[in-house]
Amino acid sequence: MCRIGAIKSQHYIHLSATLKLMRSQQKGYDNSGFAIVAQDLGGIFEKYKNFPILSLAGNNKAVEITEKYTQSLGFSKVFQYKMEVNNNEKLNIEPLENYIFIAYEYPKNYENSTKEQKENLLLDTRLKLRELLSENDDGYVYSFYENVISLKEIGSPVDIGKYFNLFGDKVDIKAKILTVQCRQNTNYDIVRYAAHPFFLSGYTTLTNGENTFYEKNKLALKPLYKGYIGFESDSQCFLYTLHYAHKILKWPIEYYKHILTPLSWDEMQAREDKEVLTRIRMSMANFEINGPNATIGVLPDGTMINVMDSKKLRPVVVAKDKDIAIITSEITGVNELLPNRDINKDIYTNERETIVIDNNLNIKRIKQ
Repeated sequence: MCRIGAIKSQHYIHLSATLKLMRSQQKGYDNSGFAIVAQDLGGIFEKYKNFPILSLAGNNKAVEITEKYTQSLGFSKVFQYKMEVNNNEKLNIEPLENYIFIAYEYPKNYENSTKEQKENLLLDTRLKLRELLSENDDGYVYSFYENVISLKEIGSPVDIGKYFNLFGDKVDIKAKILTVQCRQNTNYDIVRYAAHPFFLSGYTTLTNGENTFYEKNKLALKPLYKGYIGFESDSQCFLYTLHYAHKILKWPIEYYKHILTPLSWDEMQAREDKEVLTRIRMSMANFEINGPNATIGVLPDGTMINVMDSKKLRPVVVAKDKDIAIITSEITGVNELLPNRDINKDIYTNERETIVIDNNLNIKRIKQ
């Protein structure tokens, strides 16, 4: 099984917190991948919160292609940070030449544009860069969005942490929201794009488990939006369904669970909202998922959610103290970061609820 984790904090915390969270869950490692998405940034990125940041990994040609293309669109670079690495040949990692985060000013003709227009520009730019960089396998672009960076690599999570000097405070990258996963979906080819967390226009998801309705989901989702691409992992369907339901259809977040694992017809008929639930199930039948899984999501406003499969065949725990809330696969991970919390308030999400954590760390349990 994969191991997943999400940290939501009232103050900025270092990227190394993700390694601490995952360290005791290492039975889930198979060295197929390790990835982090950091949102609401602090440290060296705190002053660049209102600038879109491109997360890039690749060879020197990838950097050249990226610079040329972004300049052609009118983007102006305001800050660039290249990860310092530890070139130890004994580390179990498949490194690339460059890992770079670049903050840009929007093109001048976008100064008075709406948020929606800017988001479309960033998405179009990322998709085009992905296409350009993939032609000769020069590199990868994981996210291009305000106040967000993404880092992905193949190899041992511990060695990846050492490679990027994430143990300790040498790298001044902090955030209030961190999502992390050890291990890719190994039913498919091991590629960097397949490493969770997945990110799209402010939405993040990561999943421990499988989705055996992957092909059906993929065929339903792919035509609906230009950003629904790749599908290197069956778990990307969770991201795209969340984006479609919440962003495109503008449905309340509690309906996400009703799309993924709807109630039985008999259960729906016994409820006051049976008409709504019936219409959801009938219209979204191809978005239903199947198989063992636990999914964590982050919404554009920072809200964090957790849903399970309808039989609860994957583990997850939700816990908090006054400053930090955590969702992760195993209690050992929580114990690493929150040893003094009140364990009586820990939540083990059940198969028929949605966990919602707001920006004040209030936890709401929404019964399906």
